[in-house]
Amino acid sequence: MAKRKKESLKQSRNKLLFVMVLFALMWTGLLGRAAWLQLFKGADLSRLASRQHLAAELERGERGSIYDRNGNLLATSVEAESVYIRPVKITDVDGTAGKLSEILGIPRNVLRKKLSSKSNFIWIKRQINDRMAAKLKAADLPGVHLTTEYVRLYPNNHLAGQLLGFSGIDGNGLEGLEKEFNERLAGRKAQFVVQRDASGRRLYLDAMGREMDIRGKDLHLTIDSHLQSVTENALAEAVKQYSGKWGSAVVVEVATGDILALANCPRFNPNIFRTSSPDIWRNRAALDVVEPGSTFKPFLIAAALEHGVVTPEKLFDCENGRWELNGKFIKDTHPEGWLPVHKIMRYSSNIGCAKIGLELGVQNYHKFITDLGFGEKTGLPLPGDRKGMIRPAANWNEIDLAAGSFGQGIGVTALQMAQGFLTLANKGISKPLHLIQFPRTEDDAEPKRIFSAEAAEKVLSMMREVVQEDGTGKKARISGMTVAGKTGTAQKAHKKGGYGTEYLASFVALVPGYNPDYIVFMMVDDPKPNHYGGTVAAPAVRNIMTETLAYYGRLPERRDPTPVMAAVEEPVSDLPKRAVKATPSHTEVAGTDVPDLTGMPVRRAIEILVQKGFVPKLKGQGMTVKKQLPKAGDKWPEDENAEMVLWVS
Repeated sequence: MAKRKKESLKQSRNKLLFVMVLFALMWTGLLGRAAWLQLFKGADLSRLASRQHLAAELERGERGSIYDRNGNLLATSVEAESVYIRPVKITDVDGTAGKLSEILGIPRNVLRKKLSSKSNFIWIKRQINDRMAAKLKAADLPGVHLTTEYVRLYPNNHLAGQLLGFSGIDGNGLEGLEKEFNERLAGRKAQFVVQRDASGRRLYLDAMGREMDIRGKDLHLTIDSHLQSVTENALAEAVKQYSGKWGSAVVVEVATGDILALANCPRFNPNIFRTSSPDIWRNRAALDVVEPGSTFKPFLIAAALEHGVVTPEKLFDCENGRWELNGKFIKDTHPEGWLPVHKIMRYSSNIGCAKIGLELGVQNYHKFITDLGFGEKTGLPLPGDRKGMIRPAANWNEIDLAAGSFGQGIGVTALQMAQGFLTLANKGISKPLHLIQFPRTEDDAEPKRIFSAEAAEKVLSMMREVVQEDGTGKKARISGMTVAGKTGTAQKAHKKGGYGTEYLASFVALVPGYNPDYIVFMMVDDPKPNHYGGTVAAPAVRNIMTETLAYYGRLPERRDPTPVMAAVEEPVSDLPKRAVKATPSHTEVAGTDVPDLTGMPVRRAIEILVQKGFVPKLKGQGMTVKKQLPKAGDKWPEDENAEMVLWVS
């Protein structure tokens, strides 16, 4: 009995030992396997797991904004939802196609084809509205997803449309400054690391996986939104009044070379660029090469004065308005006999200028205008900035020189003309134009003297005669302010050769006429029935000058006009109305009470006050009056020096 019990105990011990050894071997095997996987296969297995549970997704940051010189927004980006599908996750093709068609307005057959695709990712519709996005979220369709993109928005619609350009649906600049500065403005790409479960559903977004700063950088222009609006309206009114094909205008601050306004007509709204043709997108001020006509004559006179060929009093026979040179006839609009140089400028004699050019010579004239920058790009950061057309001096004959002396047979852009007159306003020193306030991109070359200050002052004196005396620019006069200017009426070359019956009307003004602070240049293509620059463009330039001076507090107090001025004085109330906000065509200012100016565009409010002889102070930044002093309903002050203040926003 005892022996049997002893054998049973021994068997139990053997069994227990066997089990212990077995477990020890199992644990040893498991630990060994784990160690092998961790030490030798860990990296490979981690990558395999990541493919199943982690996904890298790319997203582009918001595009940088564009501002004017005062911080007013010209271009920005807003979020919008876009729809994409993963066809392999769609279980009910017909049902999904029907629902998407109902919400998005896309034909079912188009959707069925996409939903049946074997691709992993397909766009359905980009940048949908909020209502569509809300309906899609509520529908919760398997395999149908929404993602956030950015839509480009231009809050001022057509304001500076051709200058700004536009960007496409993928956020890349396609025209204008949007294209030129795409690398700066475009948002950079960011990578999100997204963890998913076995079904591929997103579990969480790892914030540490995203690049910190992916937003594009902003751009600040020298443009002033208010003056841009003023210039666009004045230009549009001139083009409309004279049935012109198109027009361009530039406003420049002399001290800095900053372009305060760059306008084109017809207007262009980049928010709806797909509805316009490339012809409307065109920034004609920079791209269109034209024969400038008589607005080029000040440069001829400056060259002739600089080379000692003429003095302001030197006489030339203007042949009673018709002169034959080598079988070609040169004509003047107003027949004149012998005229001194300053009156050749005042009355814009083509014959007189042709004779001056012939005395100056091809080499001297050609070098002078190329030194001014004609025939070269302006250097402004604009796509397609043109050189113009100045042929080599060796290719000029007498007829070419005579025609080039009054602005025919040469090609320039509006910006080149502004550049040339900037040199004149700076007393013969060449300085670059600027369009970008920050970051500065134009190369500021060392200022270079092109001609003497004495020659510049003599030319400015002649240009003052054009406006202030009985010259061709009388309609550009401003009461109490001296204006220097020059008219231009250029014949347009015919496609088949020679010149046709179409004209380019232009006018340039430098204000004040002594030591100018601002330059305004405008041209209108093919105006009818009147095609003279002094009639078509000069009044519009006058309106721009008046508003610019008032805006900067430089408009003089109104006074009784001189007899010569009275004949051409135009009321300030004829200034164009801003298109961004409808205002009454006339506001009664003849009463004894101050009208309510709040809510009006700044331009219109200034116009009303100027009619009563007051120049207001502007406080704040913006284009709309939010507060005024004196208040609406108060009596007009009897003291003409009383304080008038407009707060704007």
